[in-house]
Amino acid sequence: MPAINIIVLIIVFFLTTVVGVVTGSNSLITVPVMFQFGIDEKVAVATNMLGLTFMSVGASIPFLRQDRINIRRVSPMIGLTIVGSAIGATLVGLITNQAIKVIVTVAMITMTVFTVLRRNPKYRERHHVSTASLVSAYVLTFLLAIYGGLYSGGYVTILTAMVIALLGMTFTEAVASTKLINVFSSGIATLVFAWQGLIDYKLGLILGITMFAGAMFGAHYATKLNETWLRRIFMTTVFVLALKLIYDLAAS
Repeated sequence: MPAINIIVLIIVFFLTTVVGVVTGSNSLITVPVMFQFGIDEKVAVATNMLGLTFMSVGASIPFLRQDRINIRRVSPMIGLTIVGSAIGATLVGLITNQAIKVIVTVAMITMTVFTVLRRNPKYRERHHVSTASLVSAYVLTFLLAIYGGLYSGGYVTILTAMVIALLGMTFTEAVASTKLINVFSSGIATLVFAWQGLIDYKLGLILGITMFAGAMFGAHYATKLNETWLRRIFMTTVFVLALKLIYDLAAS
């Protein structure tokens, strides 16, 4: 890959990671950009997942240092996530490249609509979390993990909204907890992709280090930025890339 392409990817991955620490949905931009540089669809998804592992670790460290994560509460979700993500990653090796591009395009459009229409969920007090809400949260965690292992675009965004609505977490608690959960989601998916031989390790390590740095920076500073403008910039970029992918699919 030409050096200029790698430089562009580094810039894109860093900026989306800084913003994505708050908004999630990094893969809605990073994977389609990799498509535009001619990277094989499966390799793009797998290599991006390696980068996400670095990002999730980098984003989790500041939250763990600040004791923002209730390990006991998220432990069952981590177990469900490991199983679900492994299933999702396995599916990548079984479907066609064209199908992956369709999945990415549909996910981008769906997440754009979801982000535009959703209201910020209100959290409830912890002791008001019912058994039904807890069971629902665990079921959704497993199902979302399958998607997270398959592609991950918008996975953390939906997961964050879900734990706020069902488990009574504050926004900060939810962001912190889902970053830790995503360490295991992306980590187990990366192991499956490595077993399938789908990862470009040279590019993945470059982008992974970039995402780790972006996540450390974002976890410290992005929460101080205006979230409304972050979402507008982020979703405008996603929308433009979605239109480009639709055009590519129609032309192929």
